[in-house]
Amino acid sequence: MKRIWRRFTIVVLITGCLFGTQGLLQSAESVQKTEWRAAATSVVITPEKSMWMSGYAARNKPSEGKVHDLFAKVLIIEDMNGQKVVIVTTDLIGITPALRDPIAARLESELKIPAAALLMNASHTHCGPELREGKATRRGLGGDRGAEAREYTQSLVKKIIATIGKTLPNLEPVTLKYSYGRAGFAMNRRLPTSKGVRNSPHPQGPVDQRVPVLSARRNDGSIMAALFGYACHNTTLSFYQFCGDYAGFAQEYLEADHPGMVALFMMGCGGDQNPYPRRTLDLAKQHGRALANAVEVALSVSQPRMIHGPLGVAMDDVVLEFATPPTREELLKQKERGNKYEKSHADRLLAQLEERGGIQIRYAFPLQVIQFGSDLTLVAICGETVVDYSLRLQKDLKTDLVAVENVEPIIWVAGYSNNVFGYLPSLRVLKEGGYEGVGAMTYTSYPGPFTDSVEKRVVSKIVELTKQARKAAK
Repeated sequence: MKRIWRRFTIVVLITGCLFGTQGLLQSAESVQKTEWRAAATSVVITPEKSMWMSGYAARNKPSEGKVHDLFAKVLIIEDMNGQKVVIVTTDLIGITPALRDPIAARLESELKIPAAALLMNASHTHCGPELREGKATRRGLGGDRGAEAREYTQSLVKKIIATIGKTLPNLEPVTLKYSYGRAGFAMNRRLPTSKGVRNSPHPQGPVDQRVPVLSARRNDGSIMAALFGYACHNTTLSFYQFCGDYAGFAQEYLEADHPGMVALFMMGCGGDQNPYPRRTLDLAKQHGRALANAVEVALSVSQPRMIHGPLGVAMDDVVLEFATPPTREELLKQKERGNKYEKSHADRLLAQLEERGGIQIRYAFPLQVIQFGSDLTLVAICGETVVDYSLRLQKDLKTDLVAVENVEPIIWVAGYSNNVFGYLPSLRVLKEGGYEGVGAMTYTSYPGPFTDSVEKRVVSKIVELTKQARKAAK
């Protein structure tokens, strides 16, 4: 009887240990699954009426219908400490202070989410509404196009704030995974010629054809959201219908193939890259399918990189300087002899002289870094950022980050973020000249090109912010 009791006791103890171990394993698994919480949704932002369109100075009439809807999409990610980041992607030409600032202010005051944790990115579609009030005024044919752009922006602020507010209560446990594919339709568009740089295909020019993908997956394995990027102008199309161009089609295809998933496109450093070939709706769809296929490849990788926390965020302005501005006499000559765009530019600078007593010689633009543990550094750069920044930072920041278990950290660089003021050239592009380096300034209220310090200042500030974000993410 004693032997039977002893055996029974041993069995009970062993069983208890097994169940206890299983409980510990389940507990550990639960912790792993709740390392992140996330939620994602989208909202239609297609104008309800015909509007002046963005992107091409030669436009001479308002929009005429739509191919498909334009969207703003929200992805909120929260780490185990309750730190949140809010990523908003948009089918727009750019992000302006009039759009971002009130959203950031509401997040801080009502949701206690710091402005540094809000990343807003524009796909830079050239078939969207003109929301930049100054450009709408200059290009409008009758009526107050500036007021129209202002009203649209104000309605957009309300929609995005409401969408963030609706998304936040839906946070649920997810795992974050990173992988990437490639799409080949982006090509450098700065062709060197004997007469300078031309806007034309340059197959030998620098390019970044990677398609980075960050997926948020629910506990049941389904994909809640896929954030993906590509460095290429959304300029396949130039007609008068609202359309998200290739990026809009890529998101549309992905969401159709993955019901319940939100696909968010984040524009990379595509300031000097174009989709080739161009100019037809069928080509935009083809490029969209190519990009969607690259995302599908990334999502199907058998061993994606697991992304761990915690989160760290850092954001600050970089002060950039413009070259010596033209004199009043030079501007008067430009106004007399230039084309209509050069004359308009001269008028704006002459107005600065009258109103301020001088022409603007420096400006502060926002830079941002979001750090995911030791795994992923997400850099968000303002302006129409050329590809040199992505290629350089992927090298420079890796040397500054510590590899985890002999695996290199991931560097993801997005342009067109938080304030798309105009082109942000690298030193190479600035010295070569051409549209992205010099010519595009004609369409702004800035006096001319940046000084040679532009790339050094931007990269130095990003390195500084990366260190801050990494420290916060420990």
